[in-house]
Amino acid sequence: MRKPAFRRLAISYAVNELGDWMGIVALSVLVFELTGSALATTLLFLGNFFLPALLTPLLVARIERPPPRFVLPVLYAGEAAAFGALALLVDHFSLAAVVAIAALDGTLALAARSLTRSVAAAMLEPHGELRAGNAILNVAFTGGAAVGPAIAGATVAVLGVQTALLLDAASFYAIAWILLTAGRLPRAEDEDEPAQMLRRLRAGLSYIRGHATLRRLLAAQSLAFVFFAAVLPIEVIYAKETLDAGDAGYGLLLGSWGAGMVLGSVVFAALRGAPLPLLLLFSTLGVGAGYLGMGVAPTLAVACAAAALGGTGNGVQWVSTVSAVQELTVSAMQARVISVLESLGSAMPGAGFLLGGVIATLVGPRASFLVAGAGVVVVVLLAALFLGRNWPASAVESRPGEVDAATELMVELIPAEPLPSRERRS
Repeated sequence: MRKPAFRRLAISYAVNELGDWMGIVALSVLVFELTGSALATTLLFLGNFFLPALLTPLLVARIERPPPRFVLPVLYAGEAAAFGALALLVDHFSLAAVVAIAALDGTLALAARSLTRSVAAAMLEPHGELRAGNAILNVAFTGGAAVGPAIAGATVAVLGVQTALLLDAASFYAIAWILLTAGRLPRAEDEDEPAQMLRRLRAGLSYIRGHATLRRLLAAQSLAFVFFAAVLPIEVIYAKETLDAGDAGYGLLLGSWGAGMVLGSVVFAALRGAPLPLLLLFSTLGVGAGYLGMGVAPTLAVACAAAALGGTGNGVQWVSTVSAVQELTVSAMQARVISVLESLGSAMPGAGFLLGGVIATLVGPRASFLVAGAGVVVVVLLAALFLGRNWPASAVESRPGEVDAATELMVELIPAEPLPSRERRS
């Protein structure tokens, strides 16, 4: 944090997360109030999360070459413009337009997070400070996830949807200015690499395919995302009907998970010297244990304790995953590989939503938590079997030139058999 440029990056990362929550809460209220349709709200979530997962790698491959000092402000200014347009739609509502602009904003937000991570890696890794920097970014992220919904809900309740969206737009313009005046920010990619977007994207995917440990880590995290997200659609039913805790109990349950996330981010910062494989192992098990505990909890108090445990694991798991991916990736590929990770974190939860909803409908909410917890444990066992403890992170620096964007290689997507964290809960 003594580095002025990194301080600005951390602030932008936190505001991006807070802004995402402000936007999704305000838009959810708007869409449901004007349509009265759960399907319409579902379309909003698909537009805000699933479509950006498909578009972000393409965008990052296109924007990582220009200086980040200018690209990042443009991305945030684009988000500000998107929220300004959404504020105008409050008085001239169109579901199709809202979903389309929400998809655009989601894409810009994921691209900004990916580029911020790659710039931070280029800035800190040469000085051995990447783990510490990631810990700070994780505190910013989990803090936003913990307080963002509460701030958004209060703002919408007191000031209204339109004002909330306009304030959100203003915050992104402020961040754009802060980064524009930050001075030089290092770029992670090779300036001599060919500029064709599809070729660069293909090179990034080929890089993942050519590195077994990185590929397996991303595949395992993809499967974990499914189980992390399986309980999200049914938490409100679990709190209000299964535990008979009412609206206050639902809020307390969410708050317990958020508090655990903040604690987890502090734990990661305190254990900055611990091996990443061990942090990933125990933090992912913590998420699974939290879900299993919630699945059998007889009272709200026990469920909140289990949620705090799961949230603590969540707070360590995501930043450990990002750090591991960065350590396994050469500098020139940071932005593209992180964009794949971010995209997986937005796309894979869709399957989890469906899984949890179907199980809750057929069996009950408790069953969704138990299946999600058991699934997380299975993912950990598979990852331990195929990844092991000794990751060849040091080999990354020894092969900086092994990937050529011009090389003609067959490209396959990451295997589906095996990217947040219960989000990453976002």
